Amino acid sequence: MLSTLSQCEFSMGKTLLVYDMNLREMENYEKIYKEIECSIAGAHEKIAECKKQILQAKRIRKNRQEYDALAKVIQHHPDRHETLRELESLGKELEHLSHIKESVEDKLELRRKQFHVLLSTIHELQQTLENDEKLSEVEEAQEASIETDPKP
Repeated sequence: MLSTLSQCEFSMGKTLLVYDMNLREMENYEKIYKEIECSIAGAHEKIAECKKQILQAKRIRKNRQEYDALAKVIQHHPDRHETLRELESLGKELEHLSHIKESVEDKLELRRKQFHVLLSTIHELQQTLENDEKLSEVEEAQEASIETDPKP
């Protein structure tokens, strides 16, 4: 009986030890579970941060590509100083050509007036010649009629 009692006590002690060990294991598993949850939460935060960094990197890359495209377009155009010099040169040339145009227009107007005077003079000369021809015809007709008319 003592041995049975001793075995029962031993079994009971063993069961208590196993129970304590199971409780500690449960606590240990709880602790590990919380650590894993914290790690998962940290991983989610890190993933969200990485996504933000990726979006920012994509935006920076896009901006750089746009910048490079604009830089290529700008390289095809002359710089500001050269453009201003060319614009100034074209302005002077335009002014010079305007003066030439005015001069040519003045000459053209003068030539028109001279041509008009010439045409007027030619017309007057033709009128004079026609009048002279008519007078000469009248004079010839009068002379002819005088010659054909007997003298009284």
